[in-house]
Amino acid sequence: MSASTEPEAVGTTDGRAASISSIAAEAGVSIPTVSKVLNGRPDVAADTRARVESVIERHRYQRRRARQSSRPALIDLVFHEMHSAWSTEIIRGVEQAAAAERAAVVLSELGGAHRPRQEWFDDLLTRRPLGVILVLAELDEGQRHQLATRNIPFVVVDTAGEQPPGVPVVGSANWAGGLAATRHLLGLGHRRIAVISGPTTMLCSRARVDGFRSALDAEGVVVEPDFVRYGNFFVDGGYAHGLALLDRPDRPTAIFAGSDFQALGVMRAARELGLSIPGDLSIVGYDDVQVTEWIGPPLTTVRQPLREMATTAAQMVFTLARGERPRNERIDLATELVVRQSTAPPKW
Repeated sequence: MSASTEPEAVGTTDGRAASISSIAAEAGVSIPTVSKVLNGRPDVAADTRARVESVIERHRYQRRRARQSSRPALIDLVFHEMHSAWSTEIIRGVEQAAAAERAAVVLSELGGAHRPRQEWFDDLLTRRPLGVILVLAELDEGQRHQLATRNIPFVVVDTAGEQPPGVPVVGSANWAGGLAATRHLLGLGHRRIAVISGPTTMLCSRARVDGFRSALDAEGVVVEPDFVRYGNFFVDGGYAHGLALLDRPDRPTAIFAGSDFQALGVMRAARELGLSIPGDLSIVGYDDVQVTEWIGPPLTTVRQPLREMATTAAQMVFTLARGERPRNERIDLATELVVRQSTAPPKW
């Protein structure tokens, strides 16, 4: 299908209007070329695309919102990395909100990267979704501008790092969750408490450790530097750090694992070393994925409202797609400690 050659109206943020033809004239390209750039078509030379984008950015052009069309309504849901039950809860939350709007969800994974490659981004522009939800992922300044000029809103869930002003973010109270997990262990009498959080590059990882430190500081308990570990949120990270922490004479009596999957890894390490749970070691996870209440012993954990976070993010996207502003651009949902049978007072 060829690109449209109609002089589609394009608005600017100061209320003036221009057509694709005026953009084309200033960029020194044809009208179909501008249309291809606006539609994310890949068959435009890189230097030509950059020249057109530069004109759009310089004049702060914004494409007017399209009238209702026969194209299917799409939401792009983008994970930096998909893994089992955690991702499933996010997907279910987005699907629930999308179903209410009769929209379909397109799933993508970035293979562990926190920022999409431009090739993937060009494909997204070609799809022209109603909006984009990024999970532990983010866009660079140029990509944010490209979405803005096409009136494609985006929302970040569980942001990997601090976002620029004006970027809508949905997360959870990670600091409070780390605080609650550690206070629970302190209340049981533990003083030798270790933490295995996620990667240091992730804001949520650092926030959980900050909550851990705050709880210990409030009780006058010295934080042992070697008891603060950063894993990868997966089972293998919990297992590796669990072995290192537990196979030593001054081992901790309790570990806050930072994620339920890391807690599973710690449990395996403890069993291989002949330690019982919770007799010899108390463990607290984070997320409260469904498997945690079925393992032995059932895992004490911090419930992160993953499905609610995803639903809230999708609803924000639909609000933005209608040209409205959400009531709040930064939403942190409450976490909750769920006490089961993997924690108990220490023996010594």
